[in-house]
Amino acid sequence: MSGDPDIAPAPESEQERLARLANLLFHAARQGDVGLLREATSAGAPPDLTNQNGDSLVMLAAYYGHAEAVEVLLQAGALVDQINDRGQTPLSGATFKGYADVVETLLRFGADPGGGSPPPVSVAVMFGREDLLALFEAQQRPRPDAGAEDGGTSGRG
Repeated sequence: MSGDPDIAPAPESEQERLARLANLLFHAARQGDVGLLREATSAGAPPDLTNQNGDSLVMLAAYYGHAEAVEVLLQAGALVDQINDRGQTPLSGATFKGYADVVETLLRFGADPGGGSPPPVSVAVMFGREDLLALFEAQQRPRPDAGAEDGGTSGRG
């Protein structure tokens, strides 16, 4: 017999439940589980949750190439340029991996191609990613239609 059937397992502590939830969210970010990420953040899970390496949910989703998951987290209020313990931003991770769709998503939410260490621009140069450099440059240029609807007083930049 493996154990006494009259002895119930010890109840899980609040800290253990939260750690299990955090691990589920980190896994969801790595896998691009948009449904779980959307449900969890809608229910109050912090979209800027970080793991022991300082990697945010956005960083994990970006590094594993899940543009839609990145967008869900950013729409929930996650920081687009949250730096991990190695000084990297999600844009650096997506640039390193060469995920143009993730790079585009991050840039739409205002990611800084010059932020972090190494900055995404340097990563793109190092790996010869001219396509990503072009995306960075396009983000830096003012849009021709910027301010057309409100006379340029929107304050967006």
